[in-house]
Amino acid sequence: MDWAELEQMISTHVGKRFVIDNKKTLGGGCINQAFHVTGCGQEYFVKLNAASMLDMFEAEYAGLDAMYQTHSIRVPRPLLSGSSGSSAFLVMEYIPLHGSGDAAAMGAQLAQMHGDQAQRFGWHRDNTIGATAQINDWSDNWVEFWCQHRLGYQIRLAEARGIGRHAVQVCERLAESLGDFFTDYMPRPSLLHGDLWGGNAAYDASGEPVIFDPACYFGDREADLAMTELFSGFSGSFYASYNEAWPLDAGYGVRKTLYNQYHILNHYNLFGGSYGSQAVRMAEQLLSECR
Repeated sequence: MDWAELEQMISTHVGKRFVIDNKKTLGGGCINQAFHVTGCGQEYFVKLNAASMLDMFEAEYAGLDAMYQTHSIRVPRPLLSGSSGSSAFLVMEYIPLHGSGDAAAMGAQLAQMHGDQAQRFGWHRDNTIGATAQINDWSDNWVEFWCQHRLGYQIRLAEARGIGRHAVQVCERLAESLGDFFTDYMPRPSLLHGDLWGGNAAYDASGEPVIFDPACYFGDREADLAMTELFSGFSGSFYASYNEAWPLDAGYGVRKTLYNQYHILNHYNLFGGSYGSQAVRMAEQLLSECR
């Protein structure tokens, strides 16, 4: 990374001189390098990766900006993305993060963000879920969108990875039965964070909620809520506050497993291991609900 060139880009973007006087490596990520850079009374959070990953950073910039523009829950404001030499970069607002804060506010503010809606399901560009491509082609039909671009896509990746024929058949039967879970429920296309597990949510120094590292698209808000339950990390007051602001449909208790199977399949495709058998158990559980 040519840090001098980045300094000049930031200076041009913000309209005042920026020269790094301290650069601290930050941990917590497995895909990118991360730095807290300070100088000239300014500070920024910088992500780096290979220049070939610029598209991923541009998609993250777009997601952060979309959430920021809702004026609901706090997100790090994106500053600029680009490339320098062999590196791609994303520069954003630096927010010191803490593990505890106003969980009720996080629930209410997430519901407010979900109130930002589109006419169709999808997103104006593809992005990534972890290191996996996430296809966001626009669709008027939520069931078709989830079948083709979420479950179907991950099933094809899992088959190529060697998950086994039985697993593929069970998951494909579930994909074919998706309509059964939406007989009396029609979601609206809400702006979603898309990857809302506990590691992508925190609080600033004042206890205000912050969410980050998005995989945005317009979809069923239940998908965001479902992922908050997948690996825990969110308190009862978070859910109570969300439900008070925008009550969830009674069928959410079943559909959350449907939505989380997408992430479990993705974990199998990224990491292998027991995630494959977990995805099969989830599919079998859901199919039993259709009988």
